[in-house]
Amino acid sequence: MKLIISSKALYSTWMYYSPDRMLIDCGEGASTHLGNKSFAIKRIFITHGHADHIAGLWGLVNTRNNAMGNKEKGLEIYYPRGGKSVEKFLNFIVRVNSNLKYNLKIRPLDVGEEVILHRTGSAQRVIRPFKTHHTISEESFGYNIYEKRKHLKPEYRNLEQVEILQLVKKLGRNAVTVEYEHKILTVSGDSIPISIEDAFETDLLVHESTFLNENDRRGNNHSSIEEVLELAKLAHVKAVILYHISTRYERNIRRLVGRAIKELEIEIPVMYVHPSKIFTLN
Repeated sequence: MKLIISSKALYSTWMYYSPDRMLIDCGEGASTHLGNKSFAIKRIFITHGHADHIAGLWGLVNTRNNAMGNKEKGLEIYYPRGGKSVEKFLNFIVRVNSNLKYNLKIRPLDVGEEVILHRTGSAQRVIRPFKTHHTISEESFGYNIYEKRKHLKPEYRNLEQVEILQLVKKLGRNAVTVEYEHKILTVSGDSIPISIEDAFETDLLVHESTFLNENDRRGNNHSSIEEVLELAKLAHVKAVILYHISTRYERNIRRLVGRAIKELEIEIPVMYVHPSKIFTLN
């Protein structure tokens, strides 16, 4: 799994998921930092309509239209249904780019709606949004990416290959298999801690952690590091990336993250996105 993440709370947040050439959010400067990768992007999934998560959309749409990239590749943008700020901004972008040289598809999503990212035979990789809690005025989503595969039903797993093929021929593949899905990536967007169910057993939880000190919290629309790490333990996630960290902690991030890991006795890998640096996971 390759991720490129830039996240500076209040300024700009975007995340490039390389396996499926997609962005989650598109804050200011996304196309500048991604360069030629901007032309590879197939889909953008927006968590909510605040400027630090959508301001880069205009630049990305315009760059793909005017630079010397491949104009045959379309671009799909998905956002939470009812997200008025996103809708207004996207309508503006379409108006001022009326002569697009590529196909731009814009579509609202509902909670639980599934978008297929990749398909190979019976295996699929899909993304589904879940509801999050950020501000009252704006709809907000987190996203889960799943791998879906078909496995033999338990009663057939000890059969020889020839016997299995005969059963498939006689009964059909769906009669002898069961669908299995595995959560490989969970992204919170800006939010108070997401539910245990939404994070449960994900391979990688990318969760906002605006406050590295609980005492700095103002309001109830972001998360603290203690809350995120406790969630990771309860949800049995395999690894965590903290992002959307406030710039007030720039000089002390390593110490504060290390202290929280020690105090909460966290045994899984914990990484973080420094507000002033591009984070890459290969």
